[in-house]
Amino acid sequence: MLIKDDAWLSILKGLGITIKISFFALILGTLAGALICCMRRSKSAFLRNFAKLYIAILRGSPVSMLLLLFYYGIFAQSPLDASTVAILAFGLNTAAYVAELMRAALDATDKGQVEAARTLGFSKWQAFCLITLPQALIIAKPVYQSTIVNLIQWTSVLGYVSITDLTRVINNFSARTMKPIFMLIVGVILYLAVAYLVNGLFALHGFYTEHRRKKA
Repeated sequence: MLIKDDAWLSILKGLGITIKISFFALILGTLAGALICCMRRSKSAFLRNFAKLYIAILRGSPVSMLLLLFYYGIFAQSPLDASTVAILAFGLNTAAYVAELMRAALDATDKGQVEAARTLGFSKWQAFCLITLPQALIIAKPVYQSTIVNLIQWTSVLGYVSITDLTRVINNFSARTMKPIFMLIVGVILYLAVAYLVNGLFALHGFYTEHRRKKA
């Protein structure tokens, strides 16, 4: 069934669109999340309150509604295409989650080591880069990994704005072949494959880091 009429090519193309939008949304979400985290920890009450409001609104809003608001409302008259609008919507939504996981990870680091480094003459920036940040990255890693998988799953609503992603391709072939169960199983397998690929990459990174630590 998947070979007939090169259906598998359409499915792979839809999968590629899903991965592309997820990847760029993740980059945007990570960078914006780091900025929001800095604002959340700022000494400025205005920046802290802005960050809190941003996180509260974006985390509390369904990503599908945010996507529709961006596409049919905020950017309806803009020259941006649907994929770019989707990247913005998913990226800004992801930023709220990344900001919170970064803040929680930074708060969970050992403050005693930072104080000891400061007494040894380390600058505040050096202590952050060499002591706080490495610890925070280790703490945040599992949650960040889950955030990536969740982001990929969230993109299943891209069809709402006429983007032919994996889910939309699967739905189209389900209607065309009149065999929805089979096509849905194919879709689930492909999403699982991408999720396990992400988990595998994180596992390889952990193995490599541990190997380097033991060699040192």
